Amino acid sequence: MRFRERCSLLGIIAAAAAVGLGTAAPAQAAPAGDVQPYIVGGTRAAQGEFPWMVRLSMGCGGAMYTPQIVLTAAHCVSRTGPNTGITATVGTVDLNSGGTRVRSTYVHRSPTYNTSTGGDWALVKLASPVSGVPTLPIATTTAYNSGTFDIAGWGAAREGGAQQRYLLKAKVPFVDDATCASPGGIYNDLIPRAELCAGNMASGGVDTCQGDSGGPMFRRDGSGNWIQVGITSWGRGCARPNAPGVYTEVSTFASAIADAARRI
Repeated sequence: MRFRERCSLLGIIAAAAAVGLGTAAPAQAAPAGDVQPYIVGGTRAAQGEFPWMVRLSMGCGGAMYTPQIVLTAAHCVSRTGPNTGITATVGTVDLNSGGTRVRSTYVHRSPTYNTSTGGDWALVKLASPVSGVPTLPIATTTAYNSGTFDIAGWGAAREGGAQQRYLLKAKVPFVDDATCASPGGIYNDLIPRAELCAGNMASGGVDTCQGDSGGPMFRRDGSGNWIQVGITSWGRGCARPNAPGVYTEVSTFASAIADAARRI
C-alpha cells in the first residue's frame, strides 16, 4: 500500500466477518459518551444539512450518486462483483438513531485504482432505491476544483481516535499540486491529474481522518447548489502541518463513474 488510506480498521473487521472474508481479533469500541464535536477541527452537522451523506458498514463514508447507488472510495471495497455484505445508513446524522438502512447487492471498483492513472472510486449498488433522500451531483469539469471545500464524515476526531456517532463537518482550503507534493515522502506519489489536495499546510488542525474514507469533498457551484469535487482518499496522519488530505479528483473520472453506474 503506497499511502495511509483513511479507512476504519474496526469497520473492515466487521465487513470481513459479514461476508466471510476472514476473521480478526475484535477491536475495542469507544465508550458511549466519547463523542467529540468535530471531524478534526470541525463541528457537528445538523440533521438534514447534508442529506445525501452515507455511512457504510465496512467503516467508510459515501454519498448518494443515484437513489440506488452510493459513490465511495475504491480502497473501501475489495473487488468488483456481487456483494450483499455492506449496509448503507442514509438520512441521519446520528448512527444510533433514525435513518434508513439498506443492504448492498453489487460493487463496482474502479479498474484503474492503484495504477499510475489513479482512480480511488467505487460504486455500491443497494438492494432498493432510497426514497426521499436527495443525491449529490458530481463535478464534470475542473471549474470547481479550487477555493474552500466542505468535508464531512463519521471518522475519527483525532489521529488514532475512535469513530464518531454523529456526523461531523469542517471546511478546508484548496492546496495546489506543487505545494501539496513539496513535503516529499508519500506526497511524491501524488497523481496531479487524478487527485486534489486540501488542508491548512502551515498549521494543520483541520482534516478528514481514519473512517472518513469514501466520503465526499464538496462545495457550492455557480448556482449555489452542492456539488461533489472529491472523494476522501489518503494522507499522512490526520490534520498534521505540511500533510494535507488527498482526495480523488471526481471530474477526471466523471464519465467512467457515469458509465459504470449505467451498467450495474
